[in-house]
Amino acid sequence: MTLSGNSQRPAKRTSVVVVLPTYNEAENLPLLLPALLALPVSVCVVDDNSPDGSGAIAEAWREKDPRVFVLHRPAKLGLGTAYQAGFRWALEQGFSGVITMDADFSHHPCYVPALLKEMDNYDLVIGSRYVPGGEVRYPFHRRLLSRMANWIAHTALRLQPHDCTAGFRLYRAEVLRTVPIDTIFSNGYSYLLEMVELVQRYGFRIGEVPIIFEDRVRGRSKISFVEIIKAAYTVARLASRRARHQAQARPRPTQAEQ
Repeated sequence: MTLSGNSQRPAKRTSVVVVLPTYNEAENLPLLLPALLALPVSVCVVDDNSPDGSGAIAEAWREKDPRVFVLHRPAKLGLGTAYQAGFRWALEQGFSGVITMDADFSHHPCYVPALLKEMDNYDLVIGSRYVPGGEVRYPFHRRLLSRMANWIAHTALRLQPHDCTAGFRLYRAEVLRTVPIDTIFSNGYSYLLEMVELVQRYGFRIGEVPIIFEDRVRGRSKISFVEIIKAAYTVARLASRRARHQAQARPRPTQAEQ
């Protein structure tokens, strides 16, 4: 992995950085980056060697704006590892908060101020489709899939947020320093479930703000049937781990009780 943007100037231009994983988002980046840079945030693009030149587009913006940084990775290595790379970099640079979002405008930059506003109240703020004021605008089968995934996560893992699978999030740096992100097994979209489970298990405050989730207009969706299988496996694995932890925490009976 190579880094562009911080060898000749300090990285910290704002207190919060948007970590933006990209793979073939050349149609969206020229629109998304100026929208984000109109806000009080920096942007770190994590590009997985996109064949469509997304990395080169990010580099061009880096040369124009000191708040843009680019992590170049050699191949498509997965959403979870892209987040981890961005988190580690952001912590090294001293940012106080990290926002994650998709690069296809399904997570619209207009909601970033709402996330920032709640940063003093919560350790993790989720841009939620499933709280009052939130909405989902994509095909029925994907709405049904998302609802089912969240219901299963709530039931099996007792997760607090209404939207456990959302990728539009603001993490305080303290969360990323405390939660063992390097031990997370999941990759892809199931990484999001495991992160929420860890943040909740470590006792951090989780809040949600409503967003309208739009289906992408440009480019191709990265969600596949394989990702669905991975998410189901992740829920089963985390539920098993939760049951083991509960069993270990349960007080053992004394001899008198036996």
